[in-house]
Amino acid sequence: MRLGFSHIAAALAALATATAASAQTPPTTPPASTPPPAAAAPPPFATTKVDGTENVYIFRYQGHQSMFVVTKDGVIATDPIGYLRPQAVKTYIDEIKKVTDKPIKYLIYSHHHFDHIAGGKPFKDLGAKVVAHKLAKQHLLEVKYPDVVIPDEVVDNKKTIKLGGTQLDLIYVGRNHSDNSLVMHLPKEKIIFAVDFIPIQTVLFRNLPDTASVTDWEAGLKKVLAMDWERMIPGHPYAGGRLGTKKDAQDQLQLLQDASAEMKTLGQAGKCWEPAEKEFKLSKYANWPGYENGLQFIARRYCGLWGRGT
Repeated sequence: MRLGFSHIAAALAALATATAASAQTPPTTPPASTPPPAAAAPPPFATTKVDGTENVYIFRYQGHQSMFVVTKDGVIATDPIGYLRPQAVKTYIDEIKKVTDKPIKYLIYSHHHFDHIAGGKPFKDLGAKVVAHKLAKQHLLEVKYPDVVIPDEVVDNKKTIKLGGTQLDLIYVGRNHSDNSLVMHLPKEKIIFAVDFIPIQTVLFRNLPDTASVTDWEAGLKKVLAMDWERMIPGHPYAGGRLGTKKDAQDQLQLLQDASAEMKTLGQAGKCWEPAEKEFKLSKYANWPGYENGLQFIARRYCGLWGRGT
């Protein structure tokens, strides 16, 4: 809308009056600055439908998360994440029931570490078939942790589950953070669920020393990058909880390769362990979460490779 001359004149007069008034008014002392309010803590759990999908969900409980897929014939759930917290398992099942009344047909373990797979009995009691890599079952039979359900079925290199029109491929890409991690691939949705061995813009912490093989890990990441996917659901809510991309996987591979090259020089100069750990730096990743605490563990693992051949 155009302003008429009278409107313009009135506006200019009001502005002039306000300017004159402000010139005659002594300045006031600005209020003391106050710190910004602290960011609100996230709720203890959340269930989120993945954008652009019809049936893929993320269940997060505190710092762990799992994927579940709803089909017309039942639900495929993953990692019960109930280690020392049975309430998480109950909440997980309750959240699934809010989405669908279909039965939970499968519970799939990403790998054998307790923080992800403990607490599966309530799923088993509901009739879910438990699936894991064959080496995961072997480990679980050896340690006999009382709160872990032994798998009913095992995967060697690949297994495909088809349920209610949904296909989920369980793929083994070799030793990495464990010797039995499975990549769960939804080919139609171009989504993978990968736990612990592909963190998003984060330097891994204490789980580097228990790595089965850093060289196999690097090779496995290349296999994951060669798969047809666009988004990744991780086992922890990294980087503000966003989904991962192939660039994130490539960045993690680059981190390992950079660490390997740096430690190769130090290790083959006979500086393992303490001197090499003190000199080891990856300044390119210094702004990544976990850098200060995790760097020594990366150094130690690659020192084992290049300084001891292990």
